Amino acid sequence: MNDVANKKCVNIAIMTVSDTRTDADDKSGQTLVERARKAGHRVVEKRIVKDEIPLIQAALKEWIDRTDVDVVISTGGTGVTGRDVTPEAFEALYEKSIPGFGELFRSLSYQNIKTSTLQSRATAGVTNGTFLFALPGSTGACKDAWDMILVHQLDSTHKPCNLVELMPRLKEK
Repeated sequence: MNDVANKKCVNIAIMTVSDTRTDADDKSGQTLVERARKAGHRVVEKRIVKDEIPLIQAALKEWIDRTDVDVVISTGGTGVTGRDVTPEAFEALYEKSIPGFGELFRSLSYQNIKTSTLQSRATAGVTNGTFLFALPGSTGACKDAWDMILVHQLDSTHKPCNLVELMPRLKEK
């Protein structure tokens, strides 16, 4: 059996959280779009959302309710300044958190940015069968998270296990 031929396409929504970014200068969001498409996934939508919990959650809830969105990946707003509210917006909606994602991201990020990685509050969880990932706003952080974690976990052929194979069971009670 050829695993590549059986690789499943994942439907992904990309959110850039920023008060200042536009489509023209959103390098991090575009990096995620390009990498997702290169991996054979479908980018359902890309959107820029202001750093406001109600706005972030409104976009998340919309995507969580859609049947054509399997994964939401955001970039931005995961730092420790007053306007950084992405983790709070995401975590309030989680049915289950995935603490290992943030831990692994910071561990891998340490290789590139050393102790500055402690400023990242990258987080992940699942709600209503939709995986939610909140990444830092830097292009480097998005590349690291995609290239070292997400490309593998969103690949249905990745062994010994991956998140895609769990998707049919996420809504089990």
